[in-house]
Amino acid sequence: MTPLERLRRRIATLGAPLCLGIDPHPNTLPEGLPHDASGLESFARGLLEAAAPSAAAVKVNVAFFEAFGSAGLAALERVRADVPPDQVLILDAKRGDIRTTAERYAAALFGHLDADGVTLSPFLGDDAIEPFAAFADRIIYVLARTSNPSAGTLQHLGLADGGTLADHVVGWVSARWPRPEVGLVVGATDAQELVSLRAGHPDPAFLVPGVGAQDGDLGAAVRSCHGTRAPGLVNVSRGIAGASRGLDWREAAARAAEEWRAGMAAAGATLPA
Repeated sequence: MTPLERLRRRIATLGAPLCLGIDPHPNTLPEGLPHDASGLESFARGLLEAAAPSAAAVKVNVAFFEAFGSAGLAALERVRADVPPDQVLILDAKRGDIRTTAERYAAALFGHLDADGVTLSPFLGDDAIEPFAAFADRIIYVLARTSNPSAGTLQHLGLADGGTLADHVVGWVSARWPRPEVGLVVGATDAQELVSLRAGHPDPAFLVPGVGAQDGDLGAAVRSCHGTRAPGLVNVSRGIAGASRGLDWREAAARAAEEWRAGMAAAGATLPA
């Protein structure tokens, strides 16, 4: 099955579009884990074992591993090898560069690491995205409206047509790559904007961060993530990974993941046909 087919099957089986975010900052690792690449690896692999069964996809932020150089990259490779074959792995890399550089980023993330999906920055236009889109069966999420506090500095800029830059990015990506494998990152911290972007652009899938520690609107996130072309995802990172910093962190993460899954299932969202 393609990554998108696996994603659709897992969401249907679990009844929820939960994406498990793994962002292992060394300063927040649980008790007993060293603050180095080995600690990150142990934490990430433990989260996979404990919490991924409740998730439709797993999103790993590569920066936390890259910061440790070759040891961190080797740890990332082993974490990737641990992802079950029926699971969907998204590497949160937010890459975006000129075409020749983007080709090498794509070779690293889709080639060497064999990711099912990636996050990309749209700032350099088609050149930054086309090399990834050339991997026809892989999933791409282009940043449009992120959930960080300063996102509006650029993403809320008004354009001549009356819309915002975020709205333009969603429309541009949807029209330029009208394929189910190409979606967008749209955060849940501004529920009204999320709902508005979905209403204006019903087709592409959304990967929705910002619920959990950032207090985004879970109901709006679940009801807005799916597009007509493909199922979407709602990401939870610290709400699961930070459930406990004690020795019981694996059990706490498993309980939190199942609670988030159940909450998303109860929020109600219909998978696209």
